Amino acid sequence: MALIKKNELRNMTKEQMEHKIEDLNKDMLKINVQRATKTTIESPGRVKQIKKTIAMLLTRIHAQKTKEVKKKI
Repeated sequence: MALIKKNELRNMTKEQMEHKIEDLNKDMLKINVQRATKTTIESPGRVKQIKKTIAMLLTRIHAQKTKEVKKKI
């Protein structure tokens, strides 16, 4: 299960998606630091959710770019 629902994703602008990616990357960095220092990870299942959500956002941004290029042609 991703952190963002698909219908929410459709309504987001490119800037909102990029901001969300930055926030998720900060969360991943925090979790990776916890893993590297061998402390207890707050929620290990969240790693998978964050990765999936980042992938969904990047895919959506790429699809929008492709759509814009096709409109110009």
